[in-house]
This record gives sequence, structure tokens and C-alpha cells, in this order.
Amino acid sequence: MTDTAAAETQPFQAEVAELLHLMVHSVYSETDIFLRELISNASDACDKLRYEAIALRELIADGAPPEIRIAPDKKVNTLTVADTGIGMDRQELIDNLGTIARSGTKSFLSKLTEAKDGANLIGQFGVGFYAAFMVAEKIVVTSRRAGSNEVWVWTSAGGSGFEISPASDEAAKRVARGTEIVLHLKPDAAKYLETYQIERIVREYSDNIQFPILLVAEEGEPRQINSASALWQRSKSELKPEDYAQAYKQIAGAFDEPAMTLHYRAEGRQSYAVLLFAPSQKPFDLFQVERKGKVKLYVRRVFIADDAELLPAYLRFVRGVIDSEDLPLNISREMLQNNPQLAQIRKAVTGRVVGELETLGEKDQDAFAKIWDAFGPVIKEGLYEDFERREKLLALSRFTTTSGEKRTLKQYVDDFKPNQTEIYYLVGDSLERLKSNPKLESARARGIEVLLLTDPVDAFWTSVPLDFGGKPLKSLSQGDIDFGLIPLTDSAEKKDEPEADAAATVAIVRDALGERVSDVRASQRLTSSASCLVAGGDARDRALERLLAQQNRGAITKPILEINLRHPLVAALAGEGEQAKDVALLLFEQAQILDGEMPDDPAGFTSRMNQLVLRGMGK
Repeated sequence: MTDTAAAETQPFQAEVAELLHLMVHSVYSETDIFLRELISNASDACDKLRYEAIALRELIADGAPPEIRIAPDKKVNTLTVADTGIGMDRQELIDNLGTIARSGTKSFLSKLTEAKDGANLIGQFGVGFYAAFMVAEKIVVTSRRAGSNEVWVWTSAGGSGFEISPASDEAAKRVARGTEIVLHLKPDAAKYLETYQIERIVREYSDNIQFPILLVAEEGEPRQINSASALWQRSKSELKPEDYAQAYKQIAGAFDEPAMTLHYRAEGRQSYAVLLFAPSQKPFDLFQVERKGKVKLYVRRVFIADDAELLPAYLRFVRGVIDSEDLPLNISREMLQNNPQLAQIRKAVTGRVVGELETLGEKDQDAFAKIWDAFGPVIKEGLYEDFERREKLLALSRFTTTSGEKRTLKQYVDDFKPNQTEIYYLVGDSLERLKSNPKLESARARGIEVLLLTDPVDAFWTSVPLDFGGKPLKSLSQGDIDFGLIPLTDSAEKKDEPEADAAATVAIVRDALGERVSDVRASQRLTSSASCLVAGGDARDRALERLLAQQNRGAITKPILEINLRHPLVAALAGEGEQAKDVALLLFEQAQILDGEMPDDPAGFTSRMNQLVLRGMGK
């Protein structure tokens, strides 16, 4: 090889100019990605060498281990990424760096179609390479194919073509095997000559590349800057709990201990490794409007994205890694949303996570309690959004009820009262208010357990028809309730008060309230209180209506007023004469207050209440 060897100029394939534009403006949103691409290509080359050397040991006869070196040089404004991998000959340089829709890796993979345990390859060489033109005004690639005496140089400034020539004697001595890529950086890319920037990028994107990445700085000896260990690719039998705990803290950037760890490898139509964790503490961004997940997507140990929506939004608290062997390394964010392979991975992994939560709830209730306490409201979003897994999510959900805390629906159904056929719930703002809600009275008199739901999401998931094991869920604030077939408990107080005339009393109240309510009817819910407000069977639950109204997403419909015909205040209505309207209005307004609402006319309510009190005092 001599310095005077003639250089041959060749045009890029027609699509390369379009690819360059796509790389810079569409596929990659951050220029940092160029280094990830070059490192992944270098890792690919090292992987190829390792595989081919199984049959041809002479390829590694020099004993040099496969490794990747990054060398910034501020004096000449260059950044070098070199590897001791398989290298390329002249034609491979032309094919891999001068064309697209064809790559060295693809050609290599075609030789492995019948192999059962082919090499784990990184990326599609020659595609992501062009991302380097985001930061470089000229790129010089020097490469020697393993086992060859020839060394070739590929040079391009990113225009219409490239030059290919034999390497100089000096370059040939420098590249004993593998590929050296020298980027002549643009002025605005000088930050990539800073060692801390290089370390940051490697740590973020390429820490788990399995070959050593050495930083060659001017001030000292080369030092390794990646961990070179993809823990999720290792067997579970090799790992200890402390290994998982450390991996969780590194991957999630967390300080707590994981409450659940899921580690497995999927084989078959698709191959991918999964390492996921459920935190034990609530992260600060759990309820951000975007509801983005934080599971990182890798392709053959190369980081691709941390917002690829690998799990549904109701599992966004899960942290970890999914590493695919089949997805293309250069997959864009737009392609991530519509990739059918990724959709299959999402479905399968979601099923495994839900199944693991079920198992944890059965075998380690303390660990599951940590997850539920922190993320129960988020998991319950799936009851509204995930029809396919609704039954499973209902089964693993835990509820505060009138009988206790962290109750399952299975426990609830097992404790059904005689003739009970439905699961009853009540949605509200707080436990204290729900426990004093008059709508519980008739259920309490029969010992019927009621779910007390206070999370904002409860108003949404209960708005869809639900059943558990064939037992429908029924709101005590909506539709008709009839507990007539369920016997009273022995301790329930038997009311001896006479019952007011239903037709006459209802007519008086309905006439007094007019358009304030959609209907007035005798209540089956109440035993002690005089009145309550409920929604009709076809209307939305009142808690959901209030929540939507607060968000300006709908008006509150007119409620139904139920009155307790055995209550003295209701029974006295018929004899109130002109004051009957005031009493009827008080029945409506106190029902509003008990539901957590302000009376429509606070001043009028106060005046009526004062008059009623004064009359009771004989004044």
C-alpha cells in the first residue's frame, strides 16, 4: 500500500441522498444517536468475527480481543470510532457504505438461516452509519478484512458520492484488523470531543454492548467506559437478588427496592428478553397527562427508545428492558407505533405482567400490597381500557369495603348474604363521607358488604357494564335497588314508625321541586335518613357526572330524589299545608349536602332551616 495509489470515485446509490435527509430530519431527533449507531456497527463487526472464527481460527490468530475504541482529538477536530472486528474488503465497503436496502449484516444473516444458534448480531450495518453525517463534514473509513493483507479507505463528504482507494502504509499498520471510522466534525459538533459527553452517551445508549468500549483520551491510558454486561440476556440461575436490585436502580434511576421482578426469555415466532420491575414507591411523574411508560426498548442489546409504549398506560409504573432479536435496529419512532412485531410483543408481555401480579397477590401479599398501595389507582385504569384483561384485573384488585381493607372480589363473593346476587359499590370523594352516606343504610341493615371507591378513576371504570364471575357490579347511587329478598340482620333495628302515603307524599314533593329533579320516588335504600339523590338506571353515576362537570366535559343531569316514607319528617309532609314546599326543598337540599354538593340556593336553604328550627322550638 502506498500514499500515491489512485483513488476511485463512485456515485452513491440514488436513494442515499434521500436516506441522508431522512436520517438528519426524520428518523433521529437527537444528534447523540450517531455514536450509538457507530458503536452498534462496531459491535456487529466484533460479533461477526467471533462467529466466523469458530470455523476459521486463523482469523483471530493474532490473539487481539474484539473491542471498540473511541478517540477524540481536539487538535485536529476528529472523533475516531474503531473496532477489531471482522472488517471489510473493497467490495464490502462499496456495498455496505455506498448502498442501502442491503447490508453486511443481512448478507451475513442469510448464511445463518439453517443455523440453530447463530450469533447475536447487532444492527443492520450500513444504514445507521449515515447518521454520522449529522455531526461530520467528512468521514474517512479505513478497513481490513480479518485474514486479509489488503486495507482500503472509503471517504465521503456526504455529497453525491464517495472515494475508494488502497490505504497508505501508515494506515495499513494502524488497522491490523477491523474498521476505523474518523469523523471530521462540523464546528457545531465540537462537544463530542469532550470525554464526559462521550461517556454520557455510552452510558445512556450502549452500556450493555457486550464488547469493551475503551475511551482513548490524551491524558492517560485507554479505559473501559461501559459495563459490557446485558444482565437481561443472562440466565436467571446465574443471578442473585442483589444483582436484580442493582440492575433495577441502574435501569430505572431509582433508589427504592423493586417489589416485583419479572425476568424471562421468549422464544418461538419472535425472540426477545424481558427484565421488568415493579417499584415499591410511587414515582413523581406517575400521573402526568401523557401517561407515558418507561420500559426501555433494546434491539440486540442496543438502546432504541424509552417511550415505545411497550406496555399499556395502566402499567406505566413498570420499569425495565425488553430486548428484541428480530426488530431492525434503525426502526424509527413512527414505525414503533405501527410495527406488527412490536404489537405482538406488547400483547404477550402485558399478559405476563398481569399474570405475575396475580401470582404475587396469591403468594406474597406483603409485596403485592406495596404495589397496590402505590399503583392501585393506575392499575384500575385498565378496568376501563383493557376489555380483554378486565376479569383478571378485577381479580387482582384490592378494595376498601364496609367489611375491611384490601378485600378481593373473590372474598366479597364468598361472603355473599342469602339471596344476594350482585356486588354493590358506592363512589365518592372520601372514605369518611362514604361511610356516613345514607345510601348504605339498607345494605348495612342486612349485613351486605359494599365497596367504598374513592379514587377519581373509580368513577370511570364503574361506568362500563361489569361483572365478576357472573355477578354484576351494582352502584348504590344509580338505578333501582331492592334488598327485599335479603333478610335483615338480628341486630338491625326494626322500624315501627307508620309509613306515609306513598302517592300523596310523592306528589307533594314532586310538585314542590318541579324541574330540580327528574323524578321523586319511595326509597328502598334508606332506613334512617329522610332522603337521598340517585341517578336513573340509564344515566351516568352521579360521582362520574360531578367529575366530568369539574373538567367542563358535561353538565350534571337532573337527579332522582328518593324519600324514606317511614321518616317522621317525610310522614309529616301531608300535614304541613303551606309549609310543605319548604320541607320538600329541605329534603332535596340536605340530600345534596350528603352527596357532597352545595345547595343551589344556600341563602334560601339557611332561611328554611332557621324557620324549621324556630318552629320546633315553639317560636
